[in-house]
Amino acid sequence: MRLLPGTHWLLWAAFEPGKVPRQAEALLDDLGNELFFSAATIWEVAIKTARGLADFQVNAARLRTGLLRNGYAEIAEIPVTGAHAVAVAGLPMLHKDPFDRLLWAQANMEGLVLVTANKTLASYPGSIVQV
Repeated sequence: MRLLPGTHWLLWAAFEPGKVPRQAEALLDDLGNELFFSAATIWEVAIKTARGLADFQVNAARLRTGLLRNGYAEIAEIPVTGAHAVAVAGLPMLHKDPFDRLLWAQANMEGLVLVTANKTLASYPGSIVQV
């Protein structure tokens, strides 16, 4: 499978591996799966860190570098395109997080399976695995 992990999953895998659900670990460990990540995830981390919240201090540059060094190839980084942004417009407002909605659009347009911890996001149509 070609997998696009949501932001929570990537952060857990990078910084709190004990929080990664078993189903997500199995997907990570399966050498037959290809892992991708979205530029939107790095953007989301950068914005949340810039807000200066005490409980969210993640260096977006270090996260991206770590992903590239640990199994994610340069070609695995999915850029945000205008077509992805347009696809978000057709989604019902079940889930209001703009970054999650963009991840959904990217997964659907790029033929990826979105892997998310978010139950509401997982209720959208398409290839989504909730972990």
